Amino acid sequence: MNHNAKSIRPFIGAKNFEVSRSFYSDLGFEESVLSPDMSVFKTGTMAFYLQNAYVKDWIDNTMIFMEVENVSNFWNELTALNLTEKYESIKLVPIRNLDWGKECFVHDPSGILWHFGEFNK
Repeated sequence: MNHNAKSIRPFIGAKNFEVSRSFYSDLGFEESVLSPDMSVFKTGTMAFYLQNAYVKDWIDNTMIFMEVENVSNFWNELTALNLTEKYESIKLVPIRNLDWGKECFVHDPSGILWHFGEFNK
C-alpha cells in the first residue's frame, strides 16, 4: 500500500489552553487559530493540533517525538528561552546519548512529554 502521505498531525490536549498556546508560541511554533477551542501549531512542514480538552489519563500518556537536525543546538536555544521561569509546571531534561542517537525532553504545561531527538548518521 502506498500512502503518498504528506504529513501526520497528532491532536493533543491542554490542561490550560491559553497557557499551552503561549508555551508553544514561545517554543517557536506558529499558531493558526481554527476555533475558540482548537489551534494548529506549525514548524516547517510539520504540525499538531492543540485542543482545549483535558483528560488526565490521555495527557499523562501522550508523548511526541520530533526529530531535529542538531540536538545540541536545539538544547542551547531551548534553555536560552528561560521557559522554566515563565511556566511553573514545565520540565526540561538535558540531552541523553543513546545507542540510536541523542535526545532531550520537554514536559509541556499540561504534562505532555516531548522528545527532541537526533539520529546517528
